[in-house]
Amino acid sequence: IIKKIMTKEYMNDLTFRIMGGAIGGHQQLGPGLLESVYEKCFIKELELNHINYKSQCIIPLKYKGLDLDTELRLDVLVEDLICVELKAHEGLLPIHDAVLFSYMQKQQKPKGILINFHVTNIFKQGQKTLVNQFYAILPE
Repeated sequence: IIKKIMTKEYMNDLTFRIMGGAIGGHQQLGPGLLESVYEKCFIKELELNHINYKSQCIIPLKYKGLDLDTELRLDVLVEDLICVELKAHEGLLPIHDAVLFSYMQKQQKPKGILINFHVTNIFKQGQKTLVNQFYAILPE
């Protein structure tokens, strides 16, 4: 397996491709559906664009040195680099950021994208990017 070099340019390009997939699916469906529907369409967009992903990734949790079966799940992990959390809510809340950032830390990933499909324009209203400063992205 070839390891992807985490340059800023690569991460920005991958983010652009992820958002393109989300926007493409949203243009077809519009707002007002269940999160699970958007997730299936988003995954199909990733497949059509030859982007590697894992969906519904279980996030391991240790408590006092013990592994707990908590059923924490990340919606989509793209190219083993970017955590993507999908929502279909009236608005994004600070707790959504906190959950995504926790997943990023536990998965040791440098970037996360929160996408909300319950808006009229995802690019303007329905996306937020988080960066985990502990995992360096190389300059271009």
